[in-house]
Amino acid sequence: MNLNQTPVSSRLHIAIFGRRNAGKSSLINALTSQKIALVSDVPGTTTDPVYKTMELLPVGPVVFIDTAGIDDTGELGQLRVEKTLQVLNKTDLALIVIEPGGGVTDFDVNLAAMVKRKSIPMVAVLNKADLMENDPDLVSSWEEKLGYNLVLVSAKTGYGIWELKQRIIMSAPRDYDKAKLVGDLIKPGDLVVLVVPIDKAAPKGRLILPQQQTIRDIIENDAIAVVTKEQELKETLNSMARRPSLVITDSQAFLKVCADTPREIPVTSFSILFARYKGELVPLIEGINSLHNLRRNSKILVVEGCTHHRQADDIAKVKIPRWLRQVAGSELDFEWSSGTFFPEDLSRFDLVVHCGGCMLNAREMKYRIACCREKGVPIVNYGMLIAYVHGILERVLEPFPFAKELLKVSPA
Repeated sequence: MNLNQTPVSSRLHIAIFGRRNAGKSSLINALTSQKIALVSDVPGTTTDPVYKTMELLPVGPVVFIDTAGIDDTGELGQLRVEKTLQVLNKTDLALIVIEPGGGVTDFDVNLAAMVKRKSIPMVAVLNKADLMENDPDLVSSWEEKLGYNLVLVSAKTGYGIWELKQRIIMSAPRDYDKAKLVGDLIKPGDLVVLVVPIDKAAPKGRLILPQQQTIRDIIENDAIAVVTKEQELKETLNSMARRPSLVITDSQAFLKVCADTPREIPVTSFSILFARYKGELVPLIEGINSLHNLRRNSKILVVEGCTHHRQADDIAKVKIPRWLRQVAGSELDFEWSSGTFFPEDLSRFDLVVHCGGCMLNAREMKYRIACCREKGVPIVNYGMLIAYVHGILERVLEPFPFAKELLKVSPA
């Protein structure tokens, strides 16, 4: 990804669904004015979701997702359908595409009902309009069956594409990017110190995504960002003419940062900020409150929203299991998942430990939290867990008083 571009996780996710050969790939090419999706008359050409970023004014940065046909068949086809339906968990706006040859089928009706149950805004599209006679009654019957008005387009000729873009703009949720990262915690002119460890796990020549986004949010709110390493934090604070309003640190430097930061200066972490930005703090606090329920051989799922090369003392594979064994005072059973995969069956787990979710969009992160709550499985965040086991969770929750009040457990 070009580091000057808006991260995919922060873009409005517009997913295109429909049966095989409905023209979904042709439509995404027409919408983006680029040939980014493979097009063929052979049904089932699209196998895995295809992502394309663009600017759609006045909405702003979006990502279009092309998916496999919802009517795919066979064992491999069912796997493709499962991947397609998983895309719904991150979809901010759904486009369901039908074509004149098949009209509205039960596949389309069932998918539209699923979209509605998930409270996802939807636009229904009749593609290949150039291949059918003008028949308003037929179109009306399809609309009645589907439960949505149809936008008539031809991805081949370009007919109706401008009108479809306007419908997308009108249907796009207005609050998808309104969540606050740090802007509501600071005022214009405030000093904010960011503690950024640079070790062998840090990417060469750049900051990681949460650090980049936090700096950008600070600057956009007319505050001043000061970046330092944990070893230089004390010197940095002593050299400042006025006290910073907030210190934000990588969770793995919590202990040193809290020790070197005067008690009157609030401290939190990138991970906790992203937990609030992408998800919800309340269920994560509830997860912390449940840690005392861990018993011998309790089953723990550790989830990372991205994939990366693991280091010798990896946080997911090594540190979190070690800390949780200390909390439980006994051996525990661990499983791991990463990237876009998130298990459907959570009932066998006693706890889910999730990363900050910087690579996931807000809808997918909230979906994962909702899945845990539906199954009655506690979920905690990396940053909160680290702060808890180090006995400093109350302090790093001080910027969020409502969350701190919910905390019932004593420091580990």
